[in-house]
Amino acid sequence: MTTVLEEPITDWYASHGRDLPWRRPGVGAWPIMVSEFMLQQTPVSRVLPAYEAWLNRWPTPSALAAATPGDAVRQWDRLGYPRRALRLHESAVIITTTHAGEVPQDLAALRSLPGVGIYTAAAIATFAYAQRHPVLDTNVRRVLSRLLTGNQYPPATLSVAEQSLAESLLPPETDHRAATWSVALMELGALICTSTRPACDTCPVATSCAWLRNGRPDGVQPRRAQPYEGSDRQLRGRLLAVLRTTVTPVPQSAFNGICPEQHQLNRVLGALITDGLATRLPNGLIALPGDS
Repeated sequence: MTTVLEEPITDWYASHGRDLPWRRPGVGAWPIMVSEFMLQQTPVSRVLPAYEAWLNRWPTPSALAAATPGDAVRQWDRLGYPRRALRLHESAVIITTTHAGEVPQDLAALRSLPGVGIYTAAAIATFAYAQRHPVLDTNVRRVLSRLLTGNQYPPATLSVAEQSLAESLLPPETDHRAATWSVALMELGALICTSTRPACDTCPVATSCAWLRNGRPDGVQPRRAQPYEGSDRQLRGRLLAVLRTTVTPVPQSAFNGICPEQHQLNRVLGALITDGLATRLPNGLIALPGDS
């Protein structure tokens, strides 16, 4: 099965894969790690300029570790889910103090870093160090679900059976074949086998697809995100925008024009402080972590 699927998918990728900076030959583990953090729930088009700016400022883990957490949140700007910036900073500190400034190769060591779960650890180990691990992001899971099980969408939670199936499909451990296979599957899911409008007529493995063969039966769609407008998440972004653009801590009253509903403001600001994205100084002023 691996050989039957691998060749057409990797050949398609060689011709159609996007030229993304973290995929280029010779890119180190730290840039790959930065890209993986940024690409979580954020489209490539928004990540590209942020990725370049981040690495221009902090080309190594030790460079980021020397900055404050607030610097990381400020540089993260409007990528969303800014706790990723804090976790990346925390990881940089650990890499600097525990791993001599080098992103670890061992899967368990990677998993011990803040913000690095099963997927991110496998991605770093595979793409940076040419190891042989299944790299199961949303796109890969969807492609394999349709190809092999005939289901339009994979289960909400990654199962042991799904993990084992993906591992059984990995090419033999020679050179970078496993890494190429994984990134090709990702790209196929991103460009062809998309969630709502798959381009089955241009898919390189359409003749092997169980879902297509069964008439593309409808499946249970992944849970949709809550409306953004007026949400706590939107307000979190607006409060952080104020803190990112100020050079000195601000009183809580600085946010009143953004959110006239005092109970929502108190709730969201309290959550930012609990999450470590903001801090209340002894004088009552609010700042990014590490700012004074």
